[in-house]
Amino acid sequence: MDAHEHGVGALDIAIYGTTVAMAFEAPGADIVGFEYAAKSDADHAAIDTALAALGAPLELFVMPDAAACGVVEAQADLEGGDGHEGHHEDHHDEGGHDTHADHDEDDHADDAGHTEFHAEYTLTCDNPDALTEITFAYFNAFPNAQEVDVQIITISGAHAFEVARDTPTLDLGR
Repeated sequence: MDAHEHGVGALDIAIYGTTVAMAFEAPGADIVGFEYAAKSDADHAAIDTALAALGAPLELFVMPDAAACGVVEAQADLEGGDGHEGHHEDHHDEGGHDTHADHDEDDHADDAGHTEFHAEYTLTCDNPDALTEITFAYFNAFPNAQEVDVQIITISGAHAFEVARDTPTLDLGR
C-alpha cells in the first residue's frame, strides 16, 4: 500500500461533458480514528457507518444546486494493512434508492498495518457549467480529516488544489 499522511486525503476528479468521475482515498485514522484491523463490535460499527457516509458523495462533496448533479454509482471500501479488503459497500442511485451492502468480515485482527478507505463515484450533472465550486462537508463528517489534495482534469486541462478544514470550499473558477 502506498504511504499516506494522517489528516490528508486525496480526491481525483475528471469532468467530461455531463459526467463527473471521482476517486477518493483517506487513511483509516482520518475516517474512523484507528488503523488496525477492526477487532470489536464498536470498530466494525464505526467502519460500517463510515462506509455508509462515504457511499453518499453529494453529502460529502456538495455541488451547487444549479449544476443539477446526481449519483449514478458510488462504491466505498476499506483496505487493511495486509492488502485484504475487509469491507465493501455499493450504492446505485438512479432516481430511486436501490442500495445494497456486502460485508466480508476481516479475520486478520492481529495484523498490524495501515488501513485506507477508498471510494469511487460516477455522477452526472445536467448543467456542468454551473459546477463552479465544491464544498467539502467531508470535514464535518470526519473530524480527524484536516486536508484533501485535489486533482481535477477537465477539457481545459489539469489543476491541483489543497482544500483544508478551515477553508472547505474549492473554487473551480470555471
